[in-house]
Amino acid sequence: MHPEILAQEGYASLSVQESPVRELFPGIRLRSLWKGPSGAQAHVLEMDPGTSWPRRDVHEPGPEEVYVVAGTFNDGARDYPAGTFLHAPAGSWHVPATTTGCTLFLFYPEG
Repeated sequence: MHPEILAQEGYASLSVQESPVRELFPGIRLRSLWKGPSGAQAHVLEMDPGTSWPRRDVHEPGPEEVYVVAGTFNDGARDYPAGTFLHAPAGSWHVPATTTGCTLFLFYPEG
């Protein structure tokens, strides 16, 4: 074992279940996992069955990286099952929705 790994500056871990929950819209919850010094962020988004974003979700100031952990995610154009990775470049948009419910891992490399 190498316990000194955990003492490295910036090294972090957090259980999703321990992360604070913020309801963005009815049935759509965000769990913030990490924020870097340059603004990069990692989150888990939980969407209940039958929920959708009430408007366009525009990716600013940078891209959005999405990994579908569970369920089926719809971006307003098509369904993406668990195990799918999506890259949405800066300035692009989608309208997140789900009929089955889903859990997403979100990463914003530029905040």
